[in-house]
This record gives sequence, structure tokens and C-alpha cells, in this order.
Amino acid sequence: MKHFAAAVVFACLPLMAQAQADEAAAEARAAATALEAAGARLDQADGARDRVQALTETIQAFEAGLAAMRAGLRQAAINEAQLSRKLQAREGEVAQFLGVLQSIGGDPSPVVLLHPDGPMGTARAGMLLAELTPALNARADALRQDYEDIKTLRALQTDAAQRLQEGLTEVQRARTALNQAMANRTDLPTRFTEDPVRTAILIASTETLDGFASGLSEITTGAEEPAPVNLDGQVGELPLPAQGLVLRKAGETDSAGVTRPGMILATRPRAIVTSPAAATIRYVGPLLDLGNVVILEPQVDTLFVLAGLDIVYGQAGQVIAGGTPIGLMGGPESGTSSQMSPNGEGTGTDRTETLYIEVRQDNTPQDPADWFRTDKDG
Repeated sequence: MKHFAAAVVFACLPLMAQAQADEAAAEARAAATALEAAGARLDQADGARDRVQALTETIQAFEAGLAAMRAGLRQAAINEAQLSRKLQAREGEVAQFLGVLQSIGGDPSPVVLLHPDGPMGTARAGMLLAELTPALNARADALRQDYEDIKTLRALQTDAAQRLQEGLTEVQRARTALNQAMANRTDLPTRFTEDPVRTAILIASTETLDGFASGLSEITTGAEEPAPVNLDGQVGELPLPAQGLVLRKAGETDSAGVTRPGMILATRPRAIVTSPAAATIRYVGPLLDLGNVVILEPQVDTLFVLAGLDIVYGQAGQVIAGGTPIGLMGGPESGTSSQMSPNGEGTGTDRTETLYIEVRQDNTPQDPADWFRTDKDG
């Protein structure tokens, strides 16, 4: 029974390898299609009426396509390495197979059919050979399929790497265009005018985000009543501001022993950051030791604090729609070998930037996991 089970498992290995290879190829082809669609969208965005929105959607499409391409490329590399190691380990077996198949493939001579034990031994040997021949042929077919899978996966990796480079170039062009489009945008409605002097004094006089958030509502001029907006029915279903993985949840202590009430999202370099909902920009710019910060007010007495951005868009007092870009994460501007390498994909090592997300309601920190969809990679 054990030998039978082992034989079944061994027989299934080529099928499993083939299934993995087919899956990796399908994922990479789907990602390539997504990148092609994103490239077409970029061309359309150049003439779009709302260019900012079109470019934002384009960049998000590129980010999703590049992530899928990296994942498919990594899986193809893993499958190719596994098949190569398996075939290397079976080189001796391959040589034996070839010898046996060559020997039984020729025309048998009368001497070959003779057996030392006489006609009975000859008959038994013939029966054994008849049983082994289909098995040997099946093993040879499996090895041949493994070789074909390796050739397919290697070709797939070459094509995917080229498409990945093209996608990186295109998304950089889209980000540059977005920077220009945001600089030209002056038509956003405003709720109030920022007082930069009082804001600077508040920053200088506070040492924590709590203190700054508490005094933020007191430093606006010409404020108007906000529109009756609320997030009822949206809490828990809001999209994360950027595509990424939750690196640290609210209340978790980091390696430096610091505990913050917000979550930390690991993103890829130059990832776009958007507003999770319609909101008023309460503050934008550098703040304390948090780097560039954007504070949004989606409803009365509720603040979204996003910190760690490299580039920020907008001005305090502007009212923006959900999905509006509010900045870009840091990281190298051009595609590098590390960005193109699939080796870190799926391990988090390719997500080198961190976005801090904090939710405050009635000036009390809330768990962002209760507000945003964090069940999958964004």
C-alpha cells in the first residue's frame, strides 16, 4: 500500500508541475493585458476632460498590473527553478531511461529473445518487458513535458521582464503628468482659508500629533459650515489610501519600542495615495517627525491623518472628492533592477515605503482596521 501511495504521488508530480506552470503563465498573461490596458488609458488621459481623475485611475491600474506581473514573474521563476532541480536530480535516471528505451526501440534479434532459463524464462521476460514498456514511455513523456515546461517558463520570464520595464516607464510618465495636472488645478471648492502664521505657531508649540490635532480646528479663517456629509454605511468598507500590506496594526509596538494608535501600511516606491472618501483638507505639509502629512476631515469631528508621503498635493481648506490624489510615496523615480526582480515579491521586501494612517473621532484615536478594508493586499 505504501508503494502504491508513493507511486500515485510520483505520478501526480508532473501534473502538479504542469498545473503550476499553466497558472503562472495565465497570471503573467493577464497582468500583461492589464498593463496594455493601462497604457491605452494613459493615452486617453492626455485628452481627458478631468485629467487628474483619468491619470489617477491610470496610475492605479498600472500599480495593480505591475503587482500582478511581478507575482506572475516570481511564480514562473519558482516553478522553473523547481523543475530544473528535479531534472538535475534525475539525470542518472534519464540516462537509464534513454538506454532502456533505445534498447527496446530497435528490432529484436533472435539472440535477444533467448533466455538462460529456456522458453519459460523467455516468456516471463517478455511479459515483464511488456508491462515495463508503457511505464517507461510514460516516465519519458513526463520528463519531456518537464523540459517543455522549463522552456515555456523561461520564455515567459523574458517576455514578462520586458513588459515590466515598459510598465515602469509608463507609470513614471503618468506620475509626472499627474504632478503637472495637480499643479495646474485651481478649480477645487474651498471651505476656509488657512492661516499659515498660526499654523506655524501651533506646530512649534506642540510636540505630539494629539496636540496638533486638538488645536487644528482653531486656526482657520473664513470657515464655512461643511456640507452635511457623513460616513454612515461606509465605515469598515473604505478603501485604503494606497495599495499595500498592513505592516503594523494600531497599538502594536515597533522595533524602536514606539507604540502608535494608527496602522502602518507598507507600500511600493512612488505609490499613489488617494483620499478614501470625500473630505476637506485640514492640513498638508511637513509635521513634527512624521514627514509630509495630509490631514483630511471626511465628516464633522472626524480626521484621517496620513503621514510619510514624499510629495503632497492640495491646500488646506480645499474640498476634494473620494479617490482624489493627495500625494505620492517616496522611493527611486526610475525603475531599478531591484524593482524589476521578482525575488522579493510576496515577501514584503519590495514594499520599502511606509504610510502611517490614523483615524481620530472627537479627538480620540480609533482603530483604522475598523474603518478600512484591510483583508487583502491593496
